[in-house]
Amino acid sequence: MFSNYKYKPLFFFSMTFLATFALWFAGAYVSFQDDKSGLYMLLMLPGLMVPFLISLVMILKSKNSDLKKDFVNRLINLRLIQAKMLPVIVLIMPLAVLASIFLSLPFGGSISQFQFAEGFSFSTGLVPVLLLLVLAAGFEELGWRGYAFDSLQSRYNFFTASIIFSILWSLWHFPLIFVNNSYQYEIFHENIWFGVNFFVSIIPMGMIISWICLKNRKSIIAAILFHFIINISQEMLEMTQITKCIETVVLTVVVVAIIAIDKEMFFSKEYLTGKVN
Repeated sequence: MFSNYKYKPLFFFSMTFLATFALWFAGAYVSFQDDKSGLYMLLMLPGLMVPFLISLVMILKSKNSDLKKDFVNRLINLRLIQAKMLPVIVLIMPLAVLASIFLSLPFGGSISQFQFAEGFSFSTGLVPVLLLLVLAAGFEELGWRGYAFDSLQSRYNFFTASIIFSILWSLWHFPLIFVNNSYQYEIFHENIWFGVNFFVSIIPMGMIISWICLKNRKSIIAAILFHFIINISQEMLEMTQITKCIETVVLTVVVVAIIAIDKEMFFSKEYLTGKVN
């Protein structure tokens, strides 16, 4: 944080939700008018970019050179990423997926879930799904880590900021359940509880991303990389929605373990600055 700058979390999240919801609900309407053209993505993609664009505007208009330099540094400085954290970044989600599949077997889960998926579980019209997964990780974290999370951490300790952010991040996805052919639309129509699980699962995921980011000296690149690994891990294997419910429990256990191991970081007032030695 910067002592000579006052963050504006209420303004940021209000504007982000307002702009994103307007674009995504409009996109949802268009998605049912002609589901073959994919023109609705012309509304969905700008909505995806909203957190980054609002962050960028707020940083540029801040008239604070330290804030601007810090954002650029966290975006381009690969040296912020800690070598000892790379295995954690790369392996947490794939291992959580494998553990969830294994735990599903006694409850009737199929061993075929360990097989690679033949395709993605949803479609995105004009935009290839893999590209969308990359763009989602990039634009979201540029916004969330560029300004949003720091704005919360300027007022709360790391634990509280992580909880608040993760809940807001989960709610931010709400309009997607109305978009034809989206992942959220598909699972809600398969079983409403699968849809509920999607939103609940975002909370532990958000807390882990926040932890990964801060442990790597607030590197936005580290957050983007881990976010993309989350996205691709959910699509790589033939994992069922029942198993994804189990995965939410597994991720929650991971969060509890992280908090227990890094208790000082989560609750110490020292970390209100958002800086890690």
